[in-house]
Amino acid sequence: MKALNPLLLSGKEVLPLVEGGKGISITNGESSGAWAAMGGIGTFSGVNADSFDADGMPIPYVYRGRNRRERHLELIEQSIRGGIRQAQIAHEMANGQGRLNVNILWEMGAAETVLKGILEGARDLIHGVTCGAGMPYRLAEVCARYRVYCYPIVSSARAFRALWKRAYHKFSEFLGAVVYEDPWRAGGHNGLSNSENPEVPQDPYPRVLAMRQQMREFGLHDTPIVMAGGVWYLREWEDWIDNPELGPICFQFGTRALLTKESPIPEKWKRRLLQLDEGDVRLNRFSPTGFYSSCVNNGFLKDLRERSERQVAYTVEPVGEHQVAFGIGARKRPVFLTVTDKQRAEAWVSTGFTEAMRTPDSTLIFVTPENAKQIRLDQVNCMGCLSACHFSNWSQNETGSTGKKPDPRSYCIQKTLQAIAHGGDLDNELMFAGHNAFRFKTDPFYANGYIPTVQELFERLLTGD
Repeated sequence: MKALNPLLLSGKEVLPLVEGGKGISITNGESSGAWAAMGGIGTFSGVNADSFDADGMPIPYVYRGRNRRERHLELIEQSIRGGIRQAQIAHEMANGQGRLNVNILWEMGAAETVLKGILEGARDLIHGVTCGAGMPYRLAEVCARYRVYCYPIVSSARAFRALWKRAYHKFSEFLGAVVYEDPWRAGGHNGLSNSENPEVPQDPYPRVLAMRQQMREFGLHDTPIVMAGGVWYLREWEDWIDNPELGPICFQFGTRALLTKESPIPEKWKRRLLQLDEGDVRLNRFSPTGFYSSCVNNGFLKDLRERSERQVAYTVEPVGEHQVAFGIGARKRPVFLTVTDKQRAEAWVSTGFTEAMRTPDSTLIFVTPENAKQIRLDQVNCMGCLSACHFSNWSQNETGSTGKKPDPRSYCIQKTLQAIAHGGDLDNELMFAGHNAFRFKTDPFYANGYIPTVQELFERLLTGD
């Protein structure tokens, strides 16, 4: 395989291997510091990161506020404290090698406030900010203010063009690289547009080439592109290396970096990754962000699918075919269904799904009383972890609301991601992963359940495997 040559990234020549910055407590200071120590770019998550007590145990995110606004402020405070602590750990472990990035989701609650707080409290420890899940127009300005480099995550040349034209051209000296995240192959939230078919993956080469051509129009000939999503063996990408058509290219490893000794995910999660089969990771659109996301097909995802399948449209007055009254709620207030849908609803009720919950789309879903109670409790306990949440109807705007009904077809993402990151039930929590995760099972590097150190994985990647 071709040798990987260092590239100038965030002001220093480093190897073009990037640790993917996964969400809540899934990449931390220990994993990113170890990656940077090998001469690459380590990326810790700045999304509600862990801080620790005097015994080194993670401090749980606890909220005492009486309302969402108060809990939201508590979340911000705890997130900043955790992000600073992870930056300190990463800096110590990197020992002056490589580069360190913090990963922020632009659609998380108070993203700009949290990012500024982390950068303020960890000055000179962080070299770059990786940011996606939305269009982070203000990211370049924030990075320039703190003199760190920005790494916007996009899934098309069109998206980068919008960022550049609106804001990034003013701060071009702080553009570290552009991350192309493949919307069909990457784990976590995905940037599929409404015109793209989630069931038909596109070849990433033409899309990345289009991005490079767009960047060249803006004079960004030497600004690296990070290929993220679907990268496993570098030998499978050898024709991308030193390819004059593509220009400087880096490779990001998100899913493979989950399975190292330094990775903070629980041991049982690591073991589950070794057992996945092809097709076990699925795209879905249940996320309260409104984005598609890729996660392991487990009981949690099955429950969400079945909730939506037990769904009928209703009207509040007799309209068209909706002529049959159906009582919902404790007072059995009537709504109107079609004849067929009333039969379906009665069948669900007879099997225990007795609670009809309204959605923002004038539909009803049918769940058990226990599920309905838990859904309502999670909605009430919202702490504003997103800028706008479909599940709870929280918004960080002046009203504190999206103006829409809460959507019981979704879920509290903060609750489930905190749970799985800290030892929760793998079958009943959201488990993000890239679509190549099934390759752990067949890759000889992981034979007999072997889990490498970051150093061992990094050295393996450099061989092409």
